[in-house]
Amino acid sequence: MEGHRERKKIRTRRALLEAAVRLFDERGYEQTTVAEIAAAADVAPRTFFAYFASKEDVLFLHAESRERVMLDVIAGRRPGEPLGDLLGRVFEALVRGISEDDELDFALSPLRARLLFTEPALRARGLSLMLEVQPRLAAALCEVYPGLDPVSAGAAVGSYMGALAVAGLVAQQQGGSDEDVLNAGRRGIEIAVNGLSSLGATP
Repeated sequence: MEGHRERKKIRTRRALLEAAVRLFDERGYEQTTVAEIAAAADVAPRTFFAYFASKEDVLFLHAESRERVMLDVIAGRRPGEPLGDLLGRVFEALVRGISEDDELDFALSPLRARLLFTEPALRARGLSLMLEVQPRLAAALCEVYPGLDPVSAGAAVGSYMGALAVAGLVAQQQGGSDEDVLNAGRRGIEIAVNGLSSLGATP
């Protein structure tokens, strides 16, 4: 019975997500209401709020859980592991954590990117989330690399996040497949890491 309830929750959440993204694409983000999303998914509006705190949260799935994944990988730094290798493992851990729902989320990334550029409210939310998480990641790096100062740690995180995000975005805009986008992210990290040797974060 527990498994049935869980599968039903996943199906409902997926239906809401698909309905929301379809309506955002057809009508525009600002013009789409929560009531319309719920109706398209054949549920009551209150059901929407059981899965998402707000309309914009549909486009920022799993932000907290992904931050936890990153922090856990950093906290588990291997003995003697260089900073660049650790940041590479952070990315691979995020990729491995993709579940069925996350694959749908990933498939929606091109639309999310387009909306982030065109919708001021979403752009502000995306920047806010990025600004919130980066100092916490930098602090976590300082914990596992005692010789790394906070400013340098912040620069490392900024170069990592920026390279990953923009490289992936460019691959999406060029019509790349999911695998192309992932590989672009890896390439972005490699480029960022090549400039990290001067930070003094040695094993």
